[in-house]
This record gives sequence, structure tokens and C-alpha cells, in this order.
Amino acid sequence: MPEFIQLIPPQDALARWFEALGLPDLSHEELETIHSLNRVTAEDVIAQEPLPAFHRTNVDGYAVRAADTHGASESLPVYLRIVGEVPMGDAPRFQVSLGEAALIHTGGMLPEGADAVVMLEQTQTSRMDEIEVYKAVGHGENVLFKGEDVEVGQMVVTAGVRLRPEEIGGLLALGITRVKIRPLPRVGIISSGDEVIPPHHVPKPGQVRDINSYTLASLVEKVGGTPQFLGIIPDSPDILEERLAYALRNNDMVLITAGSSASTRDFTASVIARMGKPGVLVHGVNIKPGKPTILAVCDGKPVIGMPGNPVSALVIAHLFVQPMVEFLSGLRLGRPVPSLSARLSVNIASQAGREDYIPVRVIREGNGYAAEPIFYKSNFIFTLASADGLIRIPPDATGISAGEPVEVLFLRN
Repeated sequence: MPEFIQLIPPQDALARWFEALGLPDLSHEELETIHSLNRVTAEDVIAQEPLPAFHRTNVDGYAVRAADTHGASESLPVYLRIVGEVPMGDAPRFQVSLGEAALIHTGGMLPEGADAVVMLEQTQTSRMDEIEVYKAVGHGENVLFKGEDVEVGQMVVTAGVRLRPEEIGGLLALGITRVKIRPLPRVGIISSGDEVIPPHHVPKPGQVRDINSYTLASLVEKVGGTPQFLGIIPDSPDILEERLAYALRNNDMVLITAGSSASTRDFTASVIARMGKPGVLVHGVNIKPGKPTILAVCDGKPVIGMPGNPVSALVIAHLFVQPMVEFLSGLRLGRPVPSLSARLSVNIASQAGREDYIPVRVIREGNGYAAEPIFYKSNFIFTLASADGLIRIPPDATGISAGEPVEVLFLRN
């Protein structure tokens, strides 16, 4: 097992964790497309039909031959004979020939012979069966051609994509009513500590309510996992070993809160090391908050030991738990993290050699944004509740001066 509290940079720690895990489980299930919001695709989705399925217009107007409108203007309109009206929801049973036009509505199918649509407001009815056209149109103007959006055989959604309303709408437009998606990873959550009690209990002197289980469960669910509450256990290595063994049998990943600091009562790392190969990979990350974090893999399942401090636990969850849950859910790696460029409002000091993450509020300022640091004492959970995001101070810096640009990593959607 690595030396106790051997600090390494967070990026290196995360890379070591992923490397030891290997490839994720490639199992999948099939789900109705309308019920697949926020689920991750298990395979590429290929279009079996074109979109649009036919030539159609995107305006109200007249279907025409573009060549017949050449030279049309308000002072010298072109006259075209009306040969019919395109029925909505059906194919027209006539064609547009030289010098002819057909009334058509948005979404209507273009009649044979027509290759453009003149907008209604650019025409005027001169007689019952004749219109004046005041503006020339080019080939394909105001027309969506068959297959212009999607061609048959085109890959419309790749594997490893979290489905948004946009993809769901597109899939249904192609008649794809079922999709293969990855199962939601089950994430077991163990809270430990003699002083920790359930939230609905009234704490006695020296006791604290368990909030980490619930904040972590909420984050797991938000990023695509299924949290499994495994209860609060006392500071006992035997009980932790029993609970962890159960958690590993029944989950894809396990989170343990508290019990990861370097104290005489700490045994979390030792217990984890006995639960499977390769065991503990990292015990100590060069970061504030969250230095005593444990990262492990036990027989193919990731385990993380997290600080009991709720602010530290949530910061570590954003940096380590979120990417791991997304990986287990099959989400494609390397996606950009939502962020915003802002100007720091006040000076922030930092200890050189350590990577610091500072919660900030984002404030609109002129044509840009200002990042206002939230200074806090340990354990203040509402510190993050009032924050919009985090800014990172690199280990080679001793702080950031007011007015300098910073990147805010969003905590909010």
C-alpha cells in the first residue's frame, strides 16, 4: 500500500485511479426513447430514413419554379397562374409547370416541378387564379430538401452521449422509438463516525447530523448514478470491513465518508487495502480542501475514502466522484467542464506547493463577470450552497491578485 498520506497532485491521482480501473462494463439495456432523458447511449445510432422525409417548405407562400421569378420586383412583378393548394399531411396530386405556382403552408410537401417557395408577403393576388410576385427566389430558397438534415446511414448519435431533449426529439423524428443505453451505476455510500447520527435525530452534545450521505447521494444522482444508502457505522474496523464487503458485492462503486484523516483512530485505508486488488492507490492529495482523500480499486470496483468535513467532501466529490460516476455510466471522457471566465474581485492568498479550490459567487459586472470569493471556516456547508462555482489556484502560485482573470468551474447547472 502507498505510504500513508503521500501527497500527489489531484490530476495525477485521478489518472492513477482511472488507469487501475481499466475498461468499464459494456453491458446495456433497451429503453423507450421518450423515457431516456439523461441516460447514456450504449452504441452509435444510425438513421434508417432521411430527415426531412420529403422536400418541404419552412414558410407560408407559393411553390414555384425559381427560374420563373427571375427579374421580379415591386415595379415589375412576375405573374404566375395558381394551379392548386398543397394539402397539409398529404402529397399534392398536381405538379407545377412553367409559369405556375401553388399555395403552400409551412411544413407542406413541395409539388413536383417546384424548386423554391416565394413568401406570402412577397406576393399579391391579382386575380382569383393568378398572383403577382415582387421578389425573385433562387433554387432551394425557403425549401428543406429530402435528407438535408439527416441522410440514410448517417450516424446521428454516438455511443457515450448523455441524451438531452434535443437528441430525443431528433431520434423520434427519425422514428427511433427505442434506444440501447448503459445501466445506471450503483454507488454505495457508507457514513462512519461515533458522533454521526441520522438527520431526523436531535443531536446530543458532541453529535452531528449525517449530511454527507445525502449531499453525496444527490450529486451521484445528478451526474448519472443510482445512490444506495448503506447507513451510518461506528468507528470500528470490523464493522467497516463487513459493511464495505457488502457494498462491493452489491454496487459498482463505493464512497466512504470520514475516517480518512491521519489519526490514531484511522483504519479506513487498511480496511480498504484488504478488500481486493490492487487496493489503495492514493492516500493523500495535494489539495485544499480534501487532502486526506483515499482512492482505491478493489477487484475492478472503485472505492473512495472522503473527509468528513462536508465542504471538503463535496469539493472532492466534484473533482473525483463525478468523473468516475460518469465514466462508469459510459459517458464519453474528455468533455469540457462548464466554466466561465471572470475577474477576481479581491486578493486571495494561497500556500505554494498546494492546489487550492476556492468557492465563489459570480456577479454580473459591465460586459463581463466578477468572481467574489466566499471565505469560510471548516464544516460550513452553506458555504457551497451559496457558491456558484470554484476557482483553482495552481500549486506554483502564492495567490491571485484582484483584477486577474480566473476560470470559474460551475457547481450549478
